[in-house]
Amino acid sequence: MTLLPQPTREQLDLSRVLEALSNPIRQRVVRQLSESTDFTLTCGELLPDLPKSTATHHWRMLRDSGVVGVARNGREFRANLRRADLDARFPGLLDAVLAAI
Repeated sequence: MTLLPQPTREQLDLSRVLEALSNPIRQRVVRQLSESTDFTLTCGELLPDLPKSTATHHWRMLRDSGVVGVARNGREFRANLRRADLDARFPGLLDAVLAAI
């Protein structure tokens, strides 16, 4: 499995994280990932109802902001929530977002 480029914990930016978490589709993904273990769900399983171009946009927003990590395994892309990094950088933020959605 190859991890796609993502910001380090120190590079996480609050405004980018909040922007990524402001969209209902991305909130749905974060909620689903919070209930799963690392890299168990594919990107297609998480957003099966969206056109590929739209799903790609949402994945890019989540990955570039550092909210999720995405790994490539052959032709599959699997995602995980970067909870430890988000909790270390912005304590309580993820729990507040998850409680609100």
